[in-house]
Amino acid sequence: MRVVFLGATKGMGRALARRMVERGDRLFLLGREGEELQRSAADLAARHPQHAPVGTHACDLASSATFAAALDAAEAELGGFDTVVVTAGLFATQDAMEADVALAEQVLAVDFTGTVVFCEHARKRLLARGGGTLCVFSSVAGERGRKPVVLYGAAKAGLSRYLEGLDHKFRAQGLRTVTVKPGFVKTGMTAGLKPPPFAGEPEAVAQQVLRAIDGGLPVVYTPSIWRWVMLVIRWLPRFVMRKIGF
Repeated sequence: MRVVFLGATKGMGRALARRMVERGDRLFLLGREGEELQRSAADLAARHPQHAPVGTHACDLASSATFAAALDAAEAELGGFDTVVVTAGLFATQDAMEADVALAEQVLAVDFTGTVVFCEHARKRLLARGGGTLCVFSSVAGERGRKPVVLYGAAKAGLSRYLEGLDHKFRAQGLRTVTVKPGFVKTGMTAGLKPPPFAGEPEAVAQQVLRAIDGGLPVVYTPSIWRWVMLVIRWLPRFVMRKIGF
């Protein structure tokens, strides 16, 4: 695959990018932090030295003005691309966002508006080439309104519905949309939070997501147990949801 990857410098994104390049996929990295991008590109190039160097370009989900130039650079470097992966995003706790409206606005803007607009740019380019795969990380936080993730969950709920709509509308035209819904995964984003008994590891998540990309699965819960956890949560009555802290 020829992959444009936004968010390969940390956590689950880094693990997935490494798996892709190790099996022979060509990657072009996008991100907002230049030094981290260069370090990640060097790491990936070392894992598959037979490939050309891994290219990079600045792209910030908080600034839609960066999207077109970043994708132009990726197309030029890769000679076109057939896969776009978006793992980038922001996270903040509910308490932090309730205390800081500016922080809440930033998280909502990046995790919903910025991500959707970037995906629109990517979707048009993929469809212009006859289709491809758009794999985007959402979250189980968007499955149901829950006390600990009211605002973050709202952004991810909107993103998940958007991706579902893309799948319904464009799958027949060759666009395979893969929505990744991670539960709790041990990454820098969740550092300091108490992990549940079934917390996941980035490497295991990457393996599962790569299988979903290869198979064109429209939705993947990872770790897999979250599919059943959220099935239960979706069916709980509202009066129960008001009483529990999950």
